[in-house]
Amino acid sequence: MSSSSSQPSQTNSVAPPSRPVSPEVSGAPGWAELESAVAGCTRCALAEGRTQTVFGVGNRKAAWMIVGEGPGAEEDRRGEPFVGRAGQLLDNMLAALGLNRETVYIANVVKCRPPGNRDPKPEEVAACAGYLERQIELVAPRLILALGRFAAQTLLQTDVPVGQLRGRAHRYAGRIPLVITYHPAYLLRSPEQKARAWDDLRLARTQTLEVA
Repeated sequence: MSSSSSQPSQTNSVAPPSRPVSPEVSGAPGWAELESAVAGCTRCALAEGRTQTVFGVGNRKAAWMIVGEGPGAEEDRRGEPFVGRAGQLLDNMLAALGLNRETVYIANVVKCRPPGNRDPKPEEVAACAGYLERQIELVAPRLILALGRFAAQTLLQTDVPVGQLRGRAHRYAGRIPLVITYHPAYLLRSPEQKARAWDDLRLARTQTLEVA
């Protein structure tokens, strides 16, 4: 899904507040229970238009967890995050670091496709919040890489523009290093930003080494 630009804000990035886990996944569920809960979720209106949910893919004990915005049309059809041209670019970005889909874990903020690839609404994000938080708990990554404005602002609970959030490491929940870069769909539209995205990836690699 494409990530659009945002307006400047005076708020600073902060660790996300503690939220209750969604009712369907209460009791610290494991992967099977969590995936089943997501597949049957009807907590928001996005469930009405989906072909299928897009849970996540990759190594469930990965050092790197990559978080995007939400499924697009192809992801909704195939049930896998980051496929199509944006997914191919993400694969290339990972390959430049010696990584691939089998060595990282990839998930989205929301698990169902917003119609027309629009931004998820606050109530849709809230409905999925417990799912993503539990995925992060289960993976226990050494680093989170947020792709694009929406994922970055959601994870950090801020509305600071992505351009101001880039270039330094943040902390998710006060403990997991979080690095922000541009969404691959944005890089396809703005290839002149690829050099900056590479700088972000090198920063992420540095953070991983520091916490190894």
